[in-house]
Amino acid sequence: MFVRSLRGMDRWHKCVSSHDAMPITFGFDPLGMRTRSMSVLTCALLGVVGLRAQMGVTTLGLQVKPVIALDVFDPVSTATNEHLNASVELTGGFAFGMSVRVGLTNSISVETGLGQIQRNYDFRIINDTSLYDETGLVRYTGYEIPLTGLVYIRLGERTWMNTALGASLDFYPSDVEAVIDEGDVYIFRRNWAQAGVLGNVGVEYRTRKSGTFYLGATYHRPFNDMALADLTWKYFGPPAAKTSTVRTTLSGSYLTVDLRYYFHEDPDKALLRKQRSRGG
Repeated sequence: MFVRSLRGMDRWHKCVSSHDAMPITFGFDPLGMRTRSMSVLTCALLGVVGLRAQMGVTTLGLQVKPVIALDVFDPVSTATNEHLNASVELTGGFAFGMSVRVGLTNSISVETGLGQIQRNYDFRIINDTSLYDETGLVRYTGYEIPLTGLVYIRLGERTWMNTALGASLDFYPSDVEAVIDEGDVYIFRRNWAQAGVLGNVGVEYRTRKSGTFYLGATYHRPFNDMALADLTWKYFGPPAAKTSTVRTTLSGSYLTVDLRYYFHEDPDKALLRKQRSRGG
């Protein structure tokens, strides 16, 4: 996208510079003035063509996104029952996938894709009566199909900032269980598919022919709780075996640091002609 813009700007600067170097004559020269005016107009048209060439670019990208657990997003879920206290805390995770970005105008694009995310949770079960206190680790995997709209703000010659807002369709293929010495946690999905909202902000560097490098952050929040978690304490006796279970909810919200790379693609010439015909 930005490659054609740079070429247009290069043509503009080179063209204007070449005409700035014309010798200066004193007196009134109508022919010279007309010639210079036509030259400047030609340079302006070349620059506009280069800028409009950003439209119609469809780009494939790859991304990796470490999950960051922050207290401001309430990563801990707790539950209590008589002498039993339990908690589940999001400690991090990892997401990766691919994305497809379609340029609608020079400053607006839409983006979709497919990604996988693994959330890591620490769970803890405490029983005051038996003085039992143990922690464990459980991982929960999901898949996402996002759809966002992006708006660009130019920061430098090759650097752009973008903000994005959209929705995501999230899929959870199965339940998951983790067992410790005297207890376990069982996480089961609320629904097979759920919807969520996501927002994104980042900065990207667009090279001439080597693609685009992107660094940003994404906040993802499901509209409803992602899953339920049952935490169970098990006593094997004597004199008799017994169990006690508490339940809590997992919101599924998370924040990621986004690292992306978009392959270089040339504009769609058919779409460019359509956009130019509308503008003309």
